Amino acid sequence: MLKKFLVLVALSVPMTAIAAGKAKKEEPVVHLTDEQIYEQLQKFALVFDVARDSFVEEADEKKMLEAAMNGMLGALDPHSSYLSADDLKEFNDKSYGEFGGLGIQVTSDRGAIRVISPIDDTPAAKAGIKAGDYITSIDGELVFDMTLNQAVKKMKGRPGTKVKLTILSDGKDARDVTLKRAIIKVKSVKFDDKTIADADDDSNEKIGYIRISDFGATTAKEFRNAIEKLEKKNVIGYVIDVRNNPGGYLTAAIDVADAVLDGGEIVSTRGKDAADIERAMAKSGDMTGGKPIVVLINHGSASASEIVAGALQDNGRALVMGSQSFGKGSVQQQKPLGDGTAIHITIARYYTPSGRSIQNEGITPDVEVLQSKVETIERRESLYSEASFKNALKNENAKKKADKKSDDDEEVELSDEEKDAQDYQLQRGMDMVRAMSKLKTRAATCDGTSDEKPTDATDTLKKLENKKK
Repeated sequence: MLKKFLVLVALSVPMTAIAAGKAKKEEPVVHLTDEQIYEQLQKFALVFDVARDSFVEEADEKKMLEAAMNGMLGALDPHSSYLSADDLKEFNDKSYGEFGGLGIQVTSDRGAIRVISPIDDTPAAKAGIKAGDYITSIDGELVFDMTLNQAVKKMKGRPGTKVKLTILSDGKDARDVTLKRAIIKVKSVKFDDKTIADADDDSNEKIGYIRISDFGATTAKEFRNAIEKLEKKNVIGYVIDVRNNPGGYLTAAIDVADAVLDGGEIVSTRGKDAADIERAMAKSGDMTGGKPIVVLINHGSASASEIVAGALQDNGRALVMGSQSFGKGSVQQQKPLGDGTAIHITIARYYTPSGRSIQNEGITPDVEVLQSKVETIERRESLYSEASFKNALKNENAKKKADKKSDDDEEVELSDEEKDAQDYQLQRGMDMVRAMSKLKTRAATCDGTSDEKPTDATDTLKKLENKKK
Protein backbone atom coordinates (compact mmCIF):
# COMPACT_ATOMS: atom_id res chain seq x y z
CA MET A 1 0.00 0.00 0.00
CA LEU A 2 1.02 3.59 -0.41
CA LYS A 3 2.83 5.33 2.44
CA LYS A 4 0.65 6.85 5.14
CA PHE A 5 1.80 10.40 4.60
CA LEU A 6 -0.26 13.42 3.68
CA VAL A 7 -0.32 12.93 -0.05
CA LEU A 8 -2.62 15.04 -2.19
CA VAL A 9 -3.58 15.23 -5.80
CA ALA A 10 -3.89 19.00 -6.10
CA LEU A 11 -7.21 20.66 -5.32
CA SER A 12 -6.34 23.58 -7.58
CA VAL A 13 -5.40 22.52 -11.09
CA PRO A 14 -4.05 25.23 -13.42
CA MET A 15 -6.04 25.09 -16.64
CA THR A 16 -3.00 26.18 -18.64
CA ALA A 17 -1.02 23.11 -17.64
CA ILE A 18 -1.98 21.07 -20.69
CA ALA A 19 -1.06 23.72 -23.23
CA ALA A 20 2.16 24.56 -21.42
CA GLY A 21 3.16 20.92 -21.17
CA LYS A 22 2.72 20.31 -24.89
CA ALA A 23 4.29 23.55 -26.09
CA LYS A 24 7.41 23.41 -23.94
CA LYS A 25 10.36 21.70 -25.56
CA GLU A 26 12.19 19.29 -23.26
CA GLU A 27 15.78 20.36 -22.60
CA PRO A 28 18.42 18.36 -20.75
CA VAL A 29 18.97 19.43 -17.15
CA VAL A 30 22.39 20.95 -16.53
CA HIS A 31 23.39 20.40 -12.90
CA LEU A 32 25.53 22.93 -11.06
CA THR A 33 28.51 22.03 -8.92
CA ASP A 34 28.40 22.75 -5.18
CA GLU A 35 30.69 25.71 -5.79
CA GLN A 36 28.41 27.12 -8.49
CA ILE A 37 25.36 26.70 -6.26
CA TYR A 38 27.13 28.58 -3.45
CA GLU A 39 27.98 31.41 -5.87
CA GLN A 40 24.32 31.67 -6.95
CA LEU A 41 23.17 31.78 -3.33
CA GLN A 42 25.63 34.57 -2.66
CA LYS A 43 24.20 36.45 -5.64
CA PHE A 44 20.68 35.91 -4.27
CA ALA A 45 21.71 37.44 -0.94
CA LEU A 46 23.26 40.39 -2.76
CA VAL A 47 20.09 40.96 -4.82
CA PHE A 48 18.02 40.85 -1.62
CA ASP A 49 20.23 43.43 0.12
CA VAL A 50 20.32 45.80 -2.86
CA ALA A 51 16.54 45.55 -3.41
CA ARG A 52 15.77 46.14 0.27
CA ASP A 53 18.10 49.14 0.54
CA SER A 54 17.38 50.76 -2.82
CA PHE A 55 13.62 50.31 -3.27
CA VAL A 56 11.75 53.62 -3.28
CA GLU A 57 9.46 52.54 -0.42
CA GLU A 58 10.03 50.59 2.77
CA ALA A 59 10.54 46.94 1.75
CA ASP A 60 8.66 44.05 3.34
CA GLU A 61 11.44 41.48 3.82
CA LYS A 62 9.07 38.61 4.68
CA LYS A 63 7.00 39.23 1.58
CA MET A 64 10.13 39.35 -0.59
CA LEU A 65 11.52 36.09 0.75
CA GLU A 66 8.19 34.23 0.51
CA ALA A 67 7.83 35.40 -3.10
CA ALA A 68 11.34 34.14 -3.82
CA MET A 69 10.55 30.71 -2.39
CA ASN A 70 7.30 30.56 -4.35
CA GLY A 71 9.13 31.53 -7.52
CA MET A 72 11.74 28.83 -6.97
CA LEU A 73 9.14 26.10 -6.49
CA GLY A 74 6.91 27.45 -9.25
CA ALA A 75 9.80 27.00 -11.69
CA LEU A 76 9.51 23.23 -11.16
CA ASP A 77 5.88 22.75 -12.18
CA PRO A 78 2.49 24.49 -11.78
CA HIS A 79 1.57 22.49 -8.66
CA SER A 80 4.57 23.08 -6.38
CA SER A 81 4.46 26.04 -4.01
CA TYR A 82 5.49 27.46 -0.65
CA LEU A 83 2.74 27.53 1.98
CA SER A 84 2.90 30.25 4.61
CA ALA A 85 1.38 29.55 8.01
CA ASP A 86 -1.94 31.11 6.88
CA ASP A 87 -1.87 29.24 3.56
CA LEU A 88 -1.18 25.94 5.32
CA LYS A 89 -4.04 26.42 7.79
CA GLU A 90 -6.40 27.36 4.96
CA PHE A 91 -5.35 24.34 2.91
CA ASN A 92 -5.92 21.95 5.80
CA ASP A 93 -9.24 23.53 6.74
CA LYS A 94 -10.41 23.11 3.15
CA SER A 95 -9.27 19.51 2.98
CA TYR A 96 -10.97 18.60 6.24
CA GLY A 97 -14.33 19.95 5.16
CA GLU A 98 -14.80 23.49 6.52
CA PHE A 99 -13.48 26.90 5.54
CA GLY A 100 -14.64 30.45 4.99
CA GLY A 101 -15.28 32.09 1.64
CA LEU A 102 -17.47 31.82 -1.44
CA GLY A 103 -17.18 28.11 -2.22
CA ILE A 104 -15.26 28.49 -5.44
CA GLN A 105 -12.09 26.77 -6.67
CA VAL A 106 -10.03 28.92 -9.03
CA THR A 107 -6.76 29.08 -10.92
CA SER A 108 -4.77 31.69 -12.81
CA ASP A 109 -5.23 31.72 -16.57
CA ARG A 110 -3.75 34.31 -18.93
CA GLY A 111 -3.77 37.02 -16.30
CA ALA A 112 -7.38 36.43 -15.27
CA ILE A 113 -8.83 34.16 -12.60
CA ARG A 114 -10.60 31.15 -14.04
CA VAL A 115 -13.15 29.02 -12.21
CA ILE A 116 -12.21 25.36 -11.94
CA SER A 117 -15.45 24.48 -10.21
CA PRO A 118 -17.96 25.98 -7.79
CA ILE A 119 -18.56 23.77 -4.76
CA ASP A 120 -22.08 22.40 -4.51
CA ASP A 121 -24.56 24.34 -2.34
CA THR A 122 -22.29 27.35 -1.74
CA PRO A 123 -22.77 31.08 -2.52
CA ALA A 124 -20.83 30.69 -5.78
CA ALA A 125 -22.90 27.73 -6.98
CA LYS A 126 -26.19 29.36 -6.00
CA ALA A 127 -25.20 32.51 -7.91
CA GLY A 128 -24.88 30.49 -11.12
CA ILE A 129 -21.09 30.68 -11.45
CA LYS A 130 -19.93 27.82 -13.69
CA ALA A 131 -16.72 25.92 -14.37
CA GLY A 132 -14.77 27.79 -17.07
CA ASP A 133 -16.08 31.26 -16.13
CA TYR A 134 -13.53 34.05 -15.75
CA ILE A 135 -13.38 36.49 -12.84
CA THR A 136 -12.04 39.78 -14.20
CA SER A 137 -12.47 42.05 -11.18
CA ILE A 138 -13.11 41.82 -7.46
CA ASP A 139 -14.94 44.71 -5.80
CA GLY A 140 -14.21 46.81 -8.87
CA GLU A 141 -10.46 46.10 -8.84
CA LEU A 142 -9.07 44.35 -11.92
CA VAL A 143 -7.40 41.02 -11.19
CA PHE A 144 -4.81 41.21 -13.97
CA ASP A 145 -2.16 42.67 -11.68
CA MET A 146 -2.88 40.23 -8.83
CA THR A 147 -1.29 36.90 -8.06
CA LEU A 148 -3.65 33.97 -7.58
CA ASN A 149 -3.13 34.04 -3.80
CA GLN A 150 -3.85 37.78 -3.67
CA ALA A 151 -7.10 37.29 -5.60
CA VAL A 152 -8.17 34.41 -3.38
CA LYS A 153 -7.48 36.40 -0.21
CA LYS A 154 -9.42 39.35 -1.59
CA MET A 155 -12.47 37.14 -2.16
CA LYS A 156 -12.31 35.90 1.42
CA GLY A 157 -13.57 37.81 4.41
CA ARG A 158 -15.77 37.74 7.45
CA PRO A 159 -18.88 35.54 6.99
CA GLY A 160 -21.92 37.65 6.17
CA THR A 161 -19.97 40.36 4.36
CA LYS A 162 -20.42 40.87 0.63
CA VAL A 163 -18.06 40.89 -2.34
CA LYS A 164 -18.80 41.87 -5.94
CA LEU A 165 -17.28 39.82 -8.75
CA THR A 166 -17.30 40.61 -12.46
CA ILE A 167 -17.90 37.32 -14.28
CA LEU A 168 -17.18 36.66 -17.95
CA SER A 169 -18.78 33.52 -19.40
CA ASP A 170 -18.09 32.05 -22.83
CA GLY A 171 -20.23 33.74 -25.47
CA LYS A 172 -21.88 36.14 -23.00
CA ASP A 173 -21.40 39.72 -21.87
CA ALA A 174 -19.64 40.38 -18.57
CA ARG A 175 -21.94 40.56 -15.58
CA ASP A 176 -21.57 41.69 -11.96
CA VAL A 177 -22.48 39.21 -9.24
CA THR A 178 -22.66 40.15 -5.56
CA LEU A 179 -22.05 37.25 -3.19
CA LYS A 180 -22.36 37.00 0.58
CA ARG A 181 -19.40 35.26 2.19
CA ALA A 182 -20.19 32.23 4.35
CA ILE A 183 -18.59 29.45 6.32
CA ILE A 184 -18.28 26.73 3.71
CA LYS A 185 -18.97 23.30 5.11
CA VAL A 186 -18.07 20.86 2.39
CA LYS A 187 -19.99 17.60 2.25
CA SER A 188 -18.15 16.00 -0.60
CA VAL A 189 -20.65 13.17 -1.19
CA LYS A 190 -24.34 13.44 -2.02
CA PHE A 191 -26.52 10.50 -2.95
CA ASP A 192 -30.05 9.64 -3.96
CA ASP A 193 -32.05 6.77 -5.38
CA LYS A 194 -33.52 7.79 -8.70
CA THR A 195 -36.58 5.96 -9.95
CA ILE A 196 -37.00 5.10 -13.61
CA ALA A 197 -40.30 3.82 -14.95
CA ASP A 198 -39.74 0.68 -17.03
CA ALA A 199 -41.99 0.56 -20.10
CA ASP A 200 -41.43 -3.20 -20.52
CA ASP A 201 -42.95 -4.40 -17.26
CA ASP A 202 -44.49 -1.30 -15.66
CA SER A 203 -42.12 -1.65 -12.71
CA ASN A 204 -40.19 1.20 -11.10
CA GLU A 205 -36.48 0.47 -10.94
CA LYS A 206 -34.16 2.44 -8.68
CA ILE A 207 -30.65 3.54 -9.61
CA GLY A 208 -28.19 4.73 -7.00
CA TYR A 209 -26.80 8.17 -7.83
CA ILE A 210 -23.64 9.24 -5.95
CA ARG A 211 -22.16 12.69 -6.56
CA ILE A 212 -18.56 13.26 -5.37
CA SER A 213 -17.66 16.97 -5.55
CA ASP A 214 -14.10 16.61 -4.22
CA PHE A 215 -11.88 14.10 -2.41
CA GLY A 216 -11.39 15.25 1.18
CA ALA A 217 -10.52 13.55 4.45
CA THR A 218 -14.08 12.30 5.00
CA THR A 219 -14.99 11.39 1.41
CA ALA A 220 -14.34 7.65 1.63
CA LYS A 221 -16.43 7.32 4.79
CA GLU A 222 -19.28 9.32 3.22
CA PHE A 223 -19.08 7.22 0.03
CA ARG A 224 -19.31 3.92 1.92
CA ASN A 225 -22.21 5.26 3.97
CA ALA A 226 -23.99 6.23 0.73
CA ILE A 227 -23.62 2.71 -0.70
CA GLU A 228 -24.86 1.10 2.52
CA LYS A 229 -28.03 3.20 2.48
CA LEU A 230 -28.65 2.76 -1.26
CA GLU A 231 -28.20 -1.00 -1.01
CA LYS A 232 -31.07 -1.09 1.49
CA LYS A 233 -33.26 0.48 -1.21
CA ASN A 234 -32.49 -2.38 -3.65
CA VAL A 235 -30.98 -0.24 -6.40
CA ILE A 236 -30.14 -2.09 -9.61
CA GLY A 237 -26.86 -0.24 -10.19
CA TYR A 238 -24.96 3.00 -9.67
CA VAL A 239 -24.01 6.24 -11.39
CA ILE A 240 -20.91 7.74 -9.77
CA ASP A 241 -20.67 11.40 -10.82
CA VAL A 242 -17.22 13.03 -10.62
CA ARG A 243 -17.84 15.74 -13.23
CA ASN A 244 -16.12 19.04 -12.37
CA ASN A 245 -14.38 17.34 -9.45
CA PRO A 246 -10.88 18.88 -9.30
CA GLY A 247 -9.34 16.22 -7.04
CA GLY A 248 -8.10 16.03 -3.47
CA TYR A 249 -6.52 13.33 -1.33
CA LEU A 250 -4.93 10.41 -3.14
CA THR A 251 -5.79 8.12 -0.22
CA ALA A 252 -9.46 9.13 -0.50
CA ALA A 253 -9.50 8.20 -4.20
CA ILE A 254 -7.93 4.82 -3.40
CA ASP A 255 -10.49 4.09 -0.68
CA VAL A 256 -13.42 5.06 -2.92
CA ALA A 257 -12.24 2.74 -5.70
CA ASP A 258 -11.53 -0.03 -3.18
CA ALA A 259 -15.16 0.10 -1.96
CA VAL A 260 -16.48 -1.21 -5.31
CA LEU A 261 -13.55 -3.38 -6.43
CA ASP A 262 -13.11 -7.00 -5.38
CA GLY A 263 -9.37 -7.01 -5.98
CA GLY A 264 -6.77 -5.84 -8.47
CA GLU A 265 -4.57 -2.78 -8.71
CA ILE A 266 -6.05 0.67 -8.15
CA VAL A 267 -3.13 2.96 -8.95
CA SER A 268 0.66 3.01 -8.97
CA THR A 269 2.94 5.95 -8.24
CA ARG A 270 6.45 6.34 -9.64
CA GLY A 271 8.95 8.81 -8.26
CA LYS A 272 12.25 10.20 -9.55
CA ASP A 273 14.08 6.90 -9.02
CA ALA A 274 13.06 4.27 -11.57
CA ALA A 275 12.86 1.70 -8.77
CA ASP A 276 10.64 3.94 -6.64
CA ILE A 277 7.30 2.34 -7.56
CA GLU A 278 4.43 1.82 -5.15
CA ARG A 279 1.16 0.10 -5.94
CA ALA A 280 -2.19 0.38 -4.18
CA MET A 281 -4.19 -2.83 -4.36
CA ALA A 282 -7.90 -3.31 -3.72
CA LYS A 283 -8.95 -5.57 -0.88
CA SER A 284 -11.49 -8.35 -1.32
CA GLY A 285 -15.10 -7.28 -1.01
CA ASP A 286 -17.28 -5.21 -3.35
CA MET A 287 -19.89 -3.30 -1.33
CA THR A 288 -22.34 -3.29 -4.26
CA GLY A 289 -22.18 -7.02 -4.88
CA GLY A 290 -21.04 -6.51 -8.46
CA LYS A 291 -23.93 -4.32 -9.60
CA PRO A 292 -23.42 -2.27 -12.81
CA ILE A 293 -21.61 1.06 -12.40
CA VAL A 294 -21.31 4.03 -14.74
CA VAL A 295 -18.76 6.75 -13.92
CA LEU A 296 -19.52 10.22 -15.32
CA ILE A 297 -16.50 12.41 -16.15
CA ASN A 298 -15.92 15.65 -18.07
CA HIS A 299 -13.19 18.20 -18.80
CA GLY A 300 -13.33 19.38 -15.17
CA SER A 301 -12.62 15.92 -13.72
CA ALA A 302 -9.00 15.94 -12.56
CA SER A 303 -6.45 14.13 -10.42
CA ALA A 304 -8.20 11.95 -7.82
CA SER A 305 -11.30 11.82 -10.06
CA GLU A 306 -9.17 10.41 -12.85
CA ILE A 307 -7.62 7.83 -10.51
CA VAL A 308 -11.07 6.48 -9.60
CA ALA A 309 -12.31 6.51 -13.21
CA GLY A 310 -9.10 4.90 -14.50
CA ALA A 311 -9.08 2.20 -11.81
CA LEU A 312 -12.68 1.14 -12.42
CA GLN A 313 -12.23 1.36 -16.19
CA ASP A 314 -9.02 -0.70 -16.36
CA ASN A 315 -10.41 -3.35 -14.01
CA GLY A 316 -13.52 -3.71 -16.19
CA ARG A 317 -15.63 -2.76 -13.19
CA ALA A 318 -17.39 0.29 -14.63
CA LEU A 319 -18.28 1.95 -17.89
CA VAL A 320 -16.86 5.48 -18.08
CA MET A 321 -19.11 7.99 -19.86
CA GLY A 322 -18.92 11.71 -20.63
CA SER A 323 -16.06 13.69 -22.15
CA GLN A 324 -12.25 13.57 -21.96
CA SER A 325 -11.00 14.35 -18.46
CA PHE A 326 -8.52 17.07 -17.52
CA GLY A 327 -5.27 15.10 -17.54
CA LYS A 328 -3.38 15.78 -14.31
CA GLY A 329 -1.24 12.78 -13.45
CA SER A 330 1.06 14.04 -10.71
CA VAL A 331 1.04 13.58 -6.94
CA GLN A 332 1.86 16.30 -4.41
CA GLN A 333 3.05 15.99 -0.82
CA GLN A 334 3.23 18.51 2.00
CA LYS A 335 6.64 18.70 3.63
CA PRO A 336 6.46 20.72 6.88
CA LEU A 337 9.39 23.06 7.57
CA GLY A 338 8.99 22.96 11.35
CA ASP A 339 7.81 26.54 11.88
CA GLY A 340 4.17 26.22 10.84
CA THR A 341 4.96 26.59 7.13
CA ALA A 342 5.38 23.89 4.51
CA ILE A 343 6.36 23.06 0.95
CA HIS A 344 3.70 21.64 -1.34
CA ILE A 345 5.74 19.73 -3.92
CA THR A 346 5.25 17.23 -6.72
CA ILE A 347 6.85 13.93 -5.69
CA ALA A 348 5.61 11.39 -8.24
CA ARG A 349 3.52 10.57 -11.29
CA TYR A 350 0.60 8.20 -11.03
CA TYR A 351 -0.45 5.47 -13.46
CA THR A 352 -3.69 3.54 -13.96
CA PRO A 353 -3.69 -0.27 -13.45
CA SER A 354 -2.90 -0.90 -17.13
CA GLY A 355 0.17 1.33 -16.87
CA ARG A 356 -1.36 4.41 -18.52
CA SER A 357 -0.07 7.82 -17.55
CA ILE A 358 -2.87 10.32 -17.98
CA GLN A 359 -0.57 13.36 -17.60
CA ASN A 360 -1.58 15.91 -20.25
CA GLU A 361 -3.89 13.31 -21.82
CA GLY A 362 -6.71 12.48 -19.43
CA ILE A 363 -9.09 9.54 -19.24
CA THR A 364 -10.87 8.70 -22.48
CA PRO A 365 -14.47 7.67 -21.79
CA ASP A 366 -15.67 4.28 -23.04
CA VAL A 367 -18.74 6.06 -24.38
CA GLU A 368 -18.40 9.72 -25.29
CA VAL A 369 -21.48 11.68 -24.26
CA LEU A 370 -21.14 15.43 -24.59
CA GLN A 371 -23.45 17.50 -22.44
CA SER A 372 -26.33 18.49 -24.69
CA LYS A 373 -29.60 20.33 -24.49
CA VAL A 374 -32.74 18.49 -25.53
CA GLU A 375 -34.78 20.74 -27.79
CA THR A 376 -38.56 20.55 -28.07
CA ILE A 377 -39.45 20.28 -31.78
CA GLU A 378 -43.22 19.86 -31.40
CA ARG A 379 -45.50 22.78 -30.60
CA ARG A 380 -47.66 22.55 -27.49
CA GLU A 381 -50.70 23.33 -29.67
CA SER A 382 -50.90 22.56 -33.38
CA LEU A 383 -51.53 25.29 -35.95
CA TYR A 384 -53.78 22.82 -37.76
CA SER A 385 -56.61 21.49 -35.60
CA GLU A 386 -60.39 21.71 -35.25
CA ALA A 387 -59.97 25.18 -33.79
CA SER A 388 -58.36 26.38 -37.04
CA PHE A 389 -61.53 25.87 -39.07
CA LYS A 390 -63.77 28.83 -39.83
CA ASN A 391 -67.02 28.83 -37.82
CA ALA A 392 -65.82 25.96 -35.64
CA LEU A 393 -67.86 25.51 -32.48
CA LYS A 394 -66.36 27.25 -29.48
CA ASN A 395 -65.41 25.47 -26.28
CA GLU A 396 -67.44 26.76 -23.34
CA ASN A 397 -64.40 26.28 -21.09
CA ALA A 398 -62.07 28.23 -23.40
CA LYS A 399 -61.71 31.20 -21.02
CA LYS A 400 -60.81 28.95 -18.10
CA LYS A 401 -58.27 27.20 -20.27
CA ALA A 402 -56.72 30.51 -21.33
CA ASP A 403 -56.51 31.62 -17.72
CA LYS A 404 -54.83 28.37 -16.76
CA LYS A 405 -52.34 28.74 -19.61
CA SER A 406 -51.32 32.20 -18.44
CA ASP A 407 -50.79 30.80 -14.94
CA ASP A 408 -48.69 27.96 -16.34
CA ASP A 409 -46.50 30.44 -18.22
CA GLU A 410 -45.25 31.90 -14.94
CA GLU A 411 -41.65 31.00 -14.18
CA VAL A 412 -41.36 28.34 -11.50
CA GLU A 413 -38.36 26.77 -9.84
CA LEU A 414 -37.48 23.38 -11.29
CA SER A 415 -37.87 20.32 -9.10
CA ASP A 416 -34.98 17.89 -8.63
CA GLU A 417 -36.63 15.51 -11.10
CA GLU A 418 -36.91 18.27 -13.73
CA LYS A 419 -33.27 19.25 -13.20
CA ASP A 420 -32.26 15.60 -13.65
CA ALA A 421 -34.29 15.44 -16.86
CA GLN A 422 -32.30 18.37 -18.28
CA ASP A 423 -28.96 16.71 -17.43
CA TYR A 424 -28.33 14.80 -20.66
CA GLN A 425 -25.18 13.03 -19.47
CA LEU A 426 -26.89 11.84 -16.29
CA GLN A 427 -29.88 10.51 -18.24
CA ARG A 428 -27.59 8.59 -20.60
CA GLY A 429 -25.67 7.22 -17.62
CA MET A 430 -28.85 6.00 -15.93
CA ASP A 431 -30.06 4.43 -19.17
CA MET A 432 -26.75 2.60 -19.47
CA VAL A 433 -26.94 1.27 -15.90
CA ARG A 434 -30.43 -0.09 -16.59
CA ALA A 435 -29.28 -1.70 -19.85
CA MET A 436 -26.27 -3.28 -18.13
CA SER A 437 -28.50 -4.60 -15.34
CA LYS A 438 -30.93 -6.18 -17.82
CA LEU A 439 -28.09 -7.68 -19.86
CA LYS A 440 -26.56 -9.20 -16.76
CA THR A 441 -29.90 -10.64 -15.62
CA ARG A 442 -30.61 -12.19 -19.03
CA ALA A 443 -27.12 -13.65 -19.26
CA ALA A 444 -27.52 -15.23 -15.83
CA THR A 445 -30.92 -16.65 -16.82
CA CYS A 446 -29.55 -18.19 -20.02
CA ASP A 447 -26.71 -19.84 -18.12
CA GLY A 448 -29.03 -21.05 -15.41
CA THR A 449 -27.01 -19.32 -12.72
CA SER A 450 -27.14 -16.10 -10.75
CA ASP A 451 -23.37 -15.95 -10.21
CA GLU A 452 -22.60 -14.06 -13.40
CA LYS A 453 -19.32 -12.12 -13.21
CA PRO A 454 -19.93 -8.40 -12.67
CA THR A 455 -17.67 -7.45 -15.54
CA ASP A 456 -19.56 -9.38 -18.22
CA ALA A 457 -22.28 -6.80 -18.79
CA THR A 458 -19.77 -3.98 -18.87
CA ASP A 459 -17.54 -5.72 -21.41
CA THR A 460 -20.55 -6.60 -23.60
CA LEU A 461 -21.83 -3.03 -23.55
CA LYS A 462 -18.36 -1.77 -24.53
CA LYS A 463 -18.35 -4.09 -27.54
CA LEU A 464 -21.82 -2.94 -28.58
CA GLU A 465 -20.83 0.72 -28.34
CA ASN A 466 -17.61 0.10 -30.30
CA LYS A 467 -19.60 -1.58 -33.06
CA LYS A 468 -21.81 1.54 -33.29
CA LYS A 469 -18.73 3.68 -33.75
